[in-house]
Amino acid sequence: MSHSDEQLQSLLETLEECRRALNEMNSRESAELLSIVILDVRMKLKGIDSADLKALCDEMLRNAGSEPPPSSKQTQDQPRRPLLRVVK
Repeated sequence: MSHSDEQLQSLLETLEECRRALNEMNSRESAELLSIVILDVRMKLKGIDSADLKALCDEMLRNAGSEPPPSSKQTQDQPRRPLLRVVK
């Protein structure tokens, strides 16, 4: 692991701790924004560029458009299901 990768890994761990703290404080919007930063750092660590991410999103949207809408009704109290999941 290179020195810059080690720095990114350390930064990633700190960001994840901050996100957990925000979730515990019920600061959901801030935690979600931090999740985007965490995704960006993970992409750098794995060598994934924004073109790859865009291609993935486009494919997921194409697949989502071909699926029938869910039959259950969601209320505002229920959390929405994310289109992307961050995988370690």
